[in-house]
Amino acid sequence: MFQPDVAQLLRTLSCLRAGLTAVGGRYGEELSLTVVDNGGAPDLSEPLADLRAIGVRCRILSGHGNIGYGRGHNLAIREARSKYHLILNPDIEFDGATLVESLTFMDINPSVALLTPWIGDEAGRQQFLCRRFPAVLDLFVRGILPARLRRPFARRLSRYEMRDVIGDTEVVWDPPIVSGCFMLFRTAVLQRLGGFDARYFLYFEDYDLSLRTHELARIAYVPSVRIVHHGGGAARKGWLHIRLFVTSAYKFFDRFGWKWL
Repeated sequence: MFQPDVAQLLRTLSCLRAGLTAVGGRYGEELSLTVVDNGGAPDLSEPLADLRAIGVRCRILSGHGNIGYGRGHNLAIREARSKYHLILNPDIEFDGATLVESLTFMDINPSVALLTPWIGDEAGRQQFLCRRFPAVLDLFVRGILPARLRRPFARRLSRYEMRDVIGDTEVVWDPPIVSGCFMLFRTAVLQRLGGFDARYFLYFEDYDLSLRTHELARIAYVPSVRIVHHGGGAARKGWLHIRLFVTSAYKFFDRFGWKWL
């Protein structure tokens, strides 16, 4: 994380405490949390002490500077020794049953290496963050155009966001691309993939990882697992984020093939 919203980060850690309390020792191994600080993290001694009190081993990786989203996560992924590894943004909220629901699904579906949940915003509206392979036009409209200018492209965006199949109740098998804000992986598969591709500083590292995951195992969208995501598009965050978005999009298409329209 880099310069996180402190209030949101503390809520995320509180949700993790509730979720890990519910998980308990069901896997016979120590629960662990790694906080990757790319810069600007607040004092977390109190929330981490609360997690340690329920048996969670906690550590903070810091001092490496802002090395990018994927490279930061890879510091933790390389050293993971667990059966499952949750990649989690510091702006996510969920209830205490979320992790148990997620892990139960993974346990009974051994062909699945990556679980993605139903993702909503603060108002309870679904965000539709599963994706089909994008065209350049899709990314421009969805990632850069202000919302008021997207109306003529509504049908196109609906298909790109898989609104025809992503719903409230049915599991969807093998969506091509899923969001990096909450990725529950089988650790062995994630490490075999090498984690995120470090060529992306920010944006599209989750697109890349999703597509590579399909080469080894299945991905499942599981709507009974529900989270709230407080993030937003690049256009809402200013010109620096738009530049990063465009740079990463170029790298993505250069690797996986260009599709303009």
